[in-house]
Amino acid sequence: MSSKQQSVKLNDGHFIPALGFGTYKPEEVPQGKPLQAVNLALEAGFRHIDTAYVYQTEKDVAQAIQSKIAAGIVKREDIFLTTKLWCTFQRPEMVRSNLEKSLKNLQLDYVDLYLIHYPVPMKPGEDFFPEDEDGKPLLDTVDICDTWEAMEKCKDAGLVKSIGVSNFNHRQLERILNKPGLKYKPVCNQVECHLYFNQSKLLDYCKSKDIVLVAYCALGSQRPKRWVDPSSPVLLNDPVLCDVAKKHKRSPAQIALRFLLQRGIVVLAQSYKENEIKENLQVFQFELPSEDMKVLDGLNKNFRYAPAPFGSGHPEYPFSDEF
Repeated sequence: MSSKQQSVKLNDGHFIPALGFGTYKPEEVPQGKPLQAVNLALEAGFRHIDTAYVYQTEKDVAQAIQSKIAAGIVKREDIFLTTKLWCTFQRPEMVRSNLEKSLKNLQLDYVDLYLIHYPVPMKPGEDFFPEDEDGKPLLDTVDICDTWEAMEKCKDAGLVKSIGVSNFNHRQLERILNKPGLKYKPVCNQVECHLYFNQSKLLDYCKSKDIVLVAYCALGSQRPKRWVDPSSPVLLNDPVLCDVAKKHKRSPAQIALRFLLQRGIVVLAQSYKENEIKENLQVFQFELPSEDMKVLDGLNKNFRYAPAPFGSGHPEYPFSDEF
């Protein structure tokens, strides 16, 4: 196993590469950028690609993967691909149709990992973020255990290798784990996690249940105007982080990623710049000593860049709980 391909074993026996490439595209990022970025990531050596139906980057991911397969650079089985069930498709009878839309976009007959994107169902329809005439989100009532059963059926049908969740709190995970007739446990919980929000309680809980924690916003978010407060702190400018980076002759991004990896977290990194994409893959070339891990752990502020305001009025809004 090359250093670029370090992997973590999931509770269903499959392996997930410890470092993945994220493909979320803020509205302000021009079309074509995600395709270019995924091409660069695959060329640099990333083999774990994370997308979602709602990101509207699945077709870019498909184009990049197909071109690399055609060029003989990768085979389909070399790629670990994640996509996600969007909130407007959480009714059990709609789960498979959303997955099939994603598979069509991705030009694939299966994905490696399929996640429930949020535990917050929204009114089905054409809009990703449906609202009433007053601009209030139109929410839906669906039992997440019923949604989970439909996810299990997708796995049984061979459309996905592994199934998991995203943005769930420990109480919501517990509901699935205690579901009568549970067939498959979630393999992972993908959540916001970084130096300012180190998720230590949720990480401990997930480890105790053999559920892998996957970190998004690992470098402190791309700060999309629609979702992130522009006055929020820029993580990679943190003076303590920059001091540790200087000491190890590494970039602040490499230190921020390495900190999470050493805690047993699978990490998603995103960049549109070739030098940064290559640099992020070098995180397996060094290790942080325990004293630096302790210093970095002290940066936690329980600060969330992406509080998902569209779901805040839902009884299943996950971020009201401590973890």
